[in-house]
Amino acid sequence: MLVVDDDQPNRELLARRLDQRGYAVTQASSGPEALSLVGQHEFDVVLLDVEMPSMNGYEVLQRIRQDRSPGVLPVIMVTGRDGSADIAEALALGANDFIGKPIDFQVTLARMDTQVQRKRIESQVREREARYAAVVAGATDAIWDWTLVTNEFYASEGWSERFGWEPRDAASATAEMWLGQIHEDDRARVRREVDAHIAGMSRHLQVEYRLRDAARMYRWVLMRGLAVRDAQGRAIRLAGSLADITESKESDTLTSLSSRVHLMERMGQCIERLRRRNLPFAVILMEVHGLRAVNDARGRSAGDRLLVAIARRLENEVQMAGVGGHTGLKHTLARLDGDEFAMLLPDARDPRDVSHVAHEIRRVLAEAFRLDQADVYVSVSMGIVASATGYQTADDVMRDAGTALSKAKAQGKSHHEVFERDMRHRMLARQQVEVELRPALERGELRLHYQPILRLDREAVVGFEALLRWAHPERGLLQPDEFVSLAEEVGLIVPMGRWALREACRQLAAWRASGLHVDHLRVSVNLSAREFQQSDLVECVSDLLQEYGVHGRQLEVEITERAAMSDEAHSIKQVSQLRNAGVSVCLDDFGAGHSSLAYLHRFPVDRLKIDRSFVSRLFDAGESDSRPIVRAVLAMARDMGIDVVAEGVEGVEQFDLLCGLSCQMGQGFLFSKPVDAAAATEILCNGLQWASWQMGQRSLLLDGPTGSMN
Repeated sequence: MLVVDDDQPNRELLARRLDQRGYAVTQASSGPEALSLVGQHEFDVVLLDVEMPSMNGYEVLQRIRQDRSPGVLPVIMVTGRDGSADIAEALALGANDFIGKPIDFQVTLARMDTQVQRKRIESQVREREARYAAVVAGATDAIWDWTLVTNEFYASEGWSERFGWEPRDAASATAEMWLGQIHEDDRARVRREVDAHIAGMSRHLQVEYRLRDAARMYRWVLMRGLAVRDAQGRAIRLAGSLADITESKESDTLTSLSSRVHLMERMGQCIERLRRRNLPFAVILMEVHGLRAVNDARGRSAGDRLLVAIARRLENEVQMAGVGGHTGLKHTLARLDGDEFAMLLPDARDPRDVSHVAHEIRRVLAEAFRLDQADVYVSVSMGIVASATGYQTADDVMRDAGTALSKAKAQGKSHHEVFERDMRHRMLARQQVEVELRPALERGELRLHYQPILRLDREAVVGFEALLRWAHPERGLLQPDEFVSLAEEVGLIVPMGRWALREACRQLAAWRASGLHVDHLRVSVNLSAREFQQSDLVECVSDLLQEYGVHGRQLEVEITERAAMSDEAHSIKQVSQLRNAGVSVCLDDFGAGHSSLAYLHRFPVDRLKIDRSFVSRLFDAGESDSRPIVRAVLAMARDMGIDVVAEGVEGVEQFDLLCGLSCQMGQGFLFSKPVDAAAATEILCNGLQWASWQMGQRSLLLDGPTGSMN
């Protein structure tokens, strides 16, 4: 505390009383002495007498205010004058307050305490501001503030310069200036997010977008913010931070390859070059197979190491690829998600070059990867798009690459397909089928058609194979190849299979209730591989048999070799339990898969079906002749007590030859095509309408090269 007064008694009296109140008081008897003390010491407040010789209080105040603001050093003027003009002059010169003489000590003390407290608060504010300024200056993130009432938009200095705002622009920046620098594809989305937060629909504002910088390049930023609201809950300001996330958006953190975002940006540039300079490009979309098995067997960490190794091999292939050499444009290799990668080949003029790259990718990834002292193998499917097709956006390119990839995967692993326009139409049609298939079960649109199975030596119907059909309300009756594979992909195959089992049991019960003798009739139902693996399959079948009062011997389930071999131990267990429930098990399409005849010794089936491909080649010449294989299968099955059904019997010669080889049963168009339940009932009532094959078994020793058994 500094007390300045030329009147010694007044000065000392006031100093003593302030000292009694705990103030450390310094005295000055003149203006020059006061200025000297102010220059040497820090004071909380100055009590300054106006009327002093040589230098009055106003002059002293003016000198103090040259380098010390009212907030830094409060000054209270003391004078015997009480005119308003004097008070106004003092305040105009920077006085904090005014006290009249004679001094009222209590009032003086209160005004001093007020100024001291105010100084401390303002000092704390300045410290916080200095700390905030230091943080802003040293931070990599920007600080932004948007006053909604005035539409003023502030961003911290470094970022204003980085994004092309001159100091004069930054001082008068508006929200429109900021929005105008957002990428046109992101602007509407950002505006929606901001409006939703202002309306109170989100607790925090957080949105990623592209912002144009001073070099007119777009950078990815992450904007975070919070609304400041008035007493009525209305947003009056938005403030927050802005972080440059370009590096993380453009690079995959695991493999260090480009990210999807960077790939799409580069693809957009290629589309623009195609439009302006007619420079073609190509995209190869890849899906690596085998990663999930590594994750399941060795853990996620091993899977990550495998992904990194795959990325390094693909990088080497990019460096070796000669595509794009005409302009020197760099290829872009990106990891999209999980096991998906993509390669952008700019200036890909020759489609043969792109196909060569795809072949090389398949070759290098087919080689073993060394992982934890063990060899691991993967394969890759690829979809290729050439820009000659004509594109407007990168999303369109990736859509068609995905379509081509789906077709490649449908061909089996390690294939690639080049996109063609009709693929898109087929994909759209397929998607429409999927949309319509899901409610087809609920709407009762599925049907079973029944193809007779004959005992060949008696020419009598002994069973039916139940075949699934879809009674589409607009397209008519659809065959299984038009929807079954799709049902497997979208997870509908199990409920569809359960429906087929139920419907077969219901039909058997209906035939019995109508008085038909069907105790020895057997209906076969095809099971998909996925349905065969269901743990509750046996329980489901048993429940259906009991619900409809059907004996187990009247129902047969058919499984393919592939389904049976996918998990041999589980398959053997499943078949054994089905047979224990009295249900017959048939191995379908025998010979078309990869199993051997010896496999039947371990797999306890009741019946097997010779694939139609063997039946159709019974009279082929040379190595295509299937008779030796058919003869061996029949002989082995006979020794093992397994019944055999020949599929696809379409000619009388095939029928006669199969009879001669002692094949017990057959089915095919020679006897009957698959028919609906009403026609199947008619067959049970009146038998088949016999054709030329009922004339009896033809001679087995046929003359001519196609009929020779020798």
